[in-house]
Amino acid sequence: MKKAVFPGSFDPITLGHVDIIKRGSTLFDEIIIAIGVNADKKYMFSLEDRIKHLEIAFKEDPTIKIKSYKGLTVDFCKSENAQYILRGLRNSTDFTYEQSIAQANETLAGIESVFLICSPEVSFISSSIVRDVIRNGGDYRGMVPKGIYV
Repeated sequence: MKKAVFPGSFDPITLGHVDIIKRGSTLFDEIIIAIGVNADKKYMFSLEDRIKHLEIAFKEDPTIKIKSYKGLTVDFCKSENAQYILRGLRNSTDFTYEQSIAQANETLAGIESVFLICSPEVSFISSSIVRDVIRNGGDYRGMVPKGIYV
């Protein structure tokens, strides 16, 4: 069984995340959306809300699992018997950032990273942009899955 972990904070989940996960689900038998928990980070949405948002977005897909974890992503992958980490790339800056992490993960644990390029229509969306739009009272509905409105 080919199993991948798609890690992130998902604060909030965006249509960019959905794009990568749905396209990745054609490559893997199971994808675990793994919400990393960092006690030092300030989140806009609680862990419970982020889990709920993900459950709403993927309620129709039994191959998508949602879990949270602390610590190294590769340790979580090993605990879940996942052989791959799935990541989305919006641009060359993302690639430069993700390349070193992928190389470290392969060296540390033999976990391969698989990169998918975001579809052009969602490549501009990031969680930080969505949070900024929310904070300033803008209309963010075209950036997040249906049903994920605060």
